[in-house]
Amino acid sequence: MYEIFLDTETTGLSYQDGHKIVEVACVETMDLVPTKNIFHRLINPKRNVPDEAYNIHGFSTELLSSKETFDLVADDFLKFIEGKKIIIHNASFDLGFLNNELSRLGKKIINKQNVIDSLEIARGKFSGSSNSLDALCKRFNIDLSRRTKHNALLDCELLREVYINLLDIKEPKLILSQSEVVLSEDKFKTTKNYSKKVIKLDTLELDRHSRFLKKELKKNFY
Repeated sequence: MYEIFLDTETTGLSYQDGHKIVEVACVETMDLVPTKNIFHRLINPKRNVPDEAYNIHGFSTELLSSKETFDLVADDFLKFIEGKKIIIHNASFDLGFLNNELSRLGKKIINKQNVIDSLEIARGKFSGSSNSLDALCKRFNIDLSRRTKHNALLDCELLREVYINLLDIKEPKLILSQSEVVLSEDKFKTTKNYSKKVIKLDTLELDRHSRFLKKELKKNFY
C-alpha cells in the first residue's frame, strides 16, 4: 500500500481570514518504507507574510514572490497523491487550506475518507498530554536537531517516524521479495532495474555450496 505523509506551511492560522499556503510537501512511502518519491513546492501566496508566520517557517514575502502560485502546481499535486492513503498531523488544518485552494480552482478536493489524522491517534493514546509533533518526537526520542524552523518536508519525515511509533511497530524494512533476488551458480542479480552486480564463485565455493544442498536435502526428505 502506498501512503503519503503530508504537511503545509501557511501565512497564518485561518484560510477564512485570507491566509494562504506557502509550502506543501508530500513524502511517499510503500508500507511505511520511503520510496524516495517526494512532492515539494514553495508557493507564492500573492499576499504578504506576517512577521508571526515568518518567525515560524522563515519564508519571506520577497522569497516567495518569485515562486509559482498554487494554481500552477495543483494538478501535479493531485496526481502525486491520487489513490494513496494520506497521513497528516492535525489534518483539519492542512485539509482546510488545501481544499479551499482546490475548490477555488474548480478542482477535486481531498476526501477526508482517504486521510488518517495522526493527532487523533496520539490524543487517543496520550490523553491529557501535549501531542504536538515536537512533543511526540521528544516522547519517542526522535532527533529534532535539524528542526530550527518549521519546514514541511522535514516535518513529513519526522511525522513518518512518529506515526510508526504511534502504531507500536518496528521500523519497516524492505522485504526480500520486493527485490526478487535470483541466485544462480555463478552470478547474483535482481530482476528490477537496479545496476546488476556479478559475483564470480570459485570452484571451492561451488563445491561447498553443492555439498551443503545435498546435506539439507537428505535431512528434509530422507
